[in-house]
Amino acid sequence: MKNIITILVLSCTWLCSAQLFNPQKKEMTEKFFPEFEVEINTPAFDKKKGFTKYDEMMPFLQKLVDSHKDIAEMTFIGKSQKGRDIPYIHINKKSGVNDKVKVWIQAGIHGNEPASSEGVLYLIEQLLNNSEYSSYLDQLEIGIIPMANIDGYNKQDRYAANGLDLNRDQTKLMVQESVYLKKAFTDFGAEVALDFHEFQPFRKDYLEMGEFGYSNPYDVMLLYTGNLNVPKELRDLTQFGFIKNTKDLLATHNLTSHDYYTTADVHGFTVFNQGSVNARASATSYALSNCVSTLVEVRGIDLGRTSFKRRIMTTFYIAVSYMNTAMENKTELRRILKQSEESGNDVVVSSKREASRSELEFIDIASNTKVKEEVNLRDALKSHPVLKRDMPTAYIVLPEHTALIEKLKVLGVEAQELKEAQDIEVESYKVVNYKRDARKYEGMNRQDVTTEKVTETKNFPAGTYIIYTSQKNRGLAFETLEPEADNSFISFGVLRTNLGEELPIYRYMKSKL
Repeated sequence: MKNIITILVLSCTWLCSAQLFNPQKKEMTEKFFPEFEVEINTPAFDKKKGFTKYDEMMPFLQKLVDSHKDIAEMTFIGKSQKGRDIPYIHINKKSGVNDKVKVWIQAGIHGNEPASSEGVLYLIEQLLNNSEYSSYLDQLEIGIIPMANIDGYNKQDRYAANGLDLNRDQTKLMVQESVYLKKAFTDFGAEVALDFHEFQPFRKDYLEMGEFGYSNPYDVMLLYTGNLNVPKELRDLTQFGFIKNTKDLLATHNLTSHDYYTTADVHGFTVFNQGSVNARASATSYALSNCVSTLVEVRGIDLGRTSFKRRIMTTFYIAVSYMNTAMENKTELRRILKQSEESGNDVVVSSKREASRSELEFIDIASNTKVKEEVNLRDALKSHPVLKRDMPTAYIVLPEHTALIEKLKVLGVEAQELKEAQDIEVESYKVVNYKRDARKYEGMNRQDVTTEKVTETKNFPAGTYIIYTSQKNRGLAFETLEPEADNSFISFGVLRTNLGEELPIYRYMKSKL
């Protein structure tokens, strides 16, 4: 029988802040996650407790860019809901290379994941002050958002000031910080993108495993996309190029890694979901804008400053690995990105993860040893299509829905306007099944629809929007405009509909208008 007191104490992880309760015992830290002996001079290390706050970060960054005006610049992408300027560091050293690989790095989208921002601040300092990385600056143009969710970070709270999650807002774009962040990303034109986070190693589902529960055994988990609207060659480059090189580098520093997984309750059974398909979060959203994209989850939530330098260096080494792989594989990266922009005949509207019984490793809390357990695993990296449609030449959106077009533009999807009214043969969507959730998810009442396509000729007025699919970010058009897609404007309730209605979005299947 399980020790009820132990379960109650461990459950406090989800009720208490990191300052009140650290669930990781000293014995586990010393055996599996010993602290690194390294000097780090970010603002957090000028004090004995806590992390770098916004008011400490800003002079730190200002001093760095002032000392390297020929290399770095600090501007602001917008303001947080509490009125704080969101800093953006652009590093672009003048060199003989005119076609540098563009690498995007962001951190602090979730305010309770401190090593993400701390690690990126250390990265900025090293790139600018350590000559060991000068060759990186000769070959790379780097855009960095060190603290995306400033209001949440100052409180060490996951959410933005309005209670919404910035990393569930990548398609509906209902939070102002999300809009600023996505627009900055789009304007930068990243070819490689990293989004740094931290994960909770003591999940409540693990309490039912072993005698007193299990803990996640990894220093870091790496989340990358299995979304089938991201071309296979780009997915393979991410997995077998960037991810493999990163895992190899981490291993040389005795840091453990695994593909990212989380847990879910399905009919009373704990299921492990590995990988990403959802465009609502950055790992897939950024990949759909045709770049190598990875969301990095370092072990850290609720651990306070336990193994803090280790977590910061994990963040740093991963960034170094991605920059190095981008430099060494520039020609191949560019070839695959170009091919990905032009490939594909189908739109995958929905998919299903492959399910299997698989073995995962854990730390047994009672014995402080690593153990293996067979679990139910659903792997997004082995997804297969459930609903596919022929890729249209263009999507057509009626002119009164400018709000949708503005969101698409933030996502980097280009739209043109009809100069005069025109009769056009299209496929229209008719809603044949409809359900609207009564409870809000991330501020929205989600809609579950099934549509029937009907071919008809309609008269479209001047000002109607045409979104051609022969463009770089077309994957985001698929994900937002196909009604049944899990993160579409329809599914998220951004565009309200009902049973029997014709949607104001159409598919054009013939040659260019």
